Amino acid sequence: MITLEEVLSPENMREACRRVMANKGAAGVDGMTVRQLPAHFERHGAGIRAHIREGRYIPAAVRRVDNPKPNGGTRMLGIPTAQDRVIQQAIAQVLTEHFDPTFSEFSYGFRPGRSAHQAVEQAQRYIAEGYSCVVEMDLAKFFDTVNHDRLMSKLEKHIEDKMLLRLIRRYLRTGIMTEGMVQARDEGTPQGSPLSLVLSLAVLDELDKYLEKRGLRFTRYADDNNVYVRSRRAGERVLENLIAFYRGDAQAASQSRQERRVSPQRSEISRLHLRRHNRCAPRAPEKLRTAP
Repeated sequence: MITLEEVLSPENMREACRRVMANKGAAGVDGMTVRQLPAHFERHGAGIRAHIREGRYIPAAVRRVDNPKPNGGTRMLGIPTAQDRVIQQAIAQVLTEHFDPTFSEFSYGFRPGRSAHQAVEQAQRYIAEGYSCVVEMDLAKFFDTVNHDRLMSKLEKHIEDKMLLRLIRRYLRTGIMTEGMVQARDEGTPQGSPLSLVLSLAVLDELDKYLEKRGLRFTRYADDNNVYVRSRRAGERVLENLIAFYRGDAQAASQSRQERRVSPQRSEISRLHLRRHNRCAPRAPEKLRTAP
């Protein structure tokens, strides 16, 4: 079981601080830069850890940044303060060590030792075996609509430490500051924080387990998922089943808003040819492109 003391151990906190500084990044709402972190934790680290252990630590609001997407629209990022990035990174390191070995071997995004190039290579193997029809799934606004209660229920199976669970939930519910006003949040794990990725992967693992149980061939990079089948008819069945899976999943959870939605308009079935597949997008977040 994962404990708070693992997160707050001196070794783990030092590594978290080192990684946050290496990643650089913009300041949060308080203006503190990552270069100030060593002196800050030298002076205030003991008090911060004490507040966390006592359940009195309250994360600062995150700063909202809307980045344009290549295909239109924007992607919302939530930039935590440098201090909160260190604490989140410390939690993420422990969660990753525990969860990553349980994730699917066909999940490639934001995992240690895995890459988009490996996803492309696996796709090429599927196509060479005759699975040349691809169901490209689009999970509409996945990061913005993760259900907190459902996620916490999953974490509770691996974490008995109530203080750690309380801290994670507080990070999930941290408000977003926009133009000086803080907006409350009751769903989603906005991109931009160290913790959001591993928490999102834990939720997406449910999809992987479903696909593996059905014996389907797939690759997933974060919330971009491709399923490989032999015919268009098989692809249509898979897409229908996946939409039903998500709709049924949402109803079972008695959610007022569907947690993860497959967008039929943006999901598609297409045929790939191995000789053209080297042109598939190797960039991390992009979907594998198709050839006619």
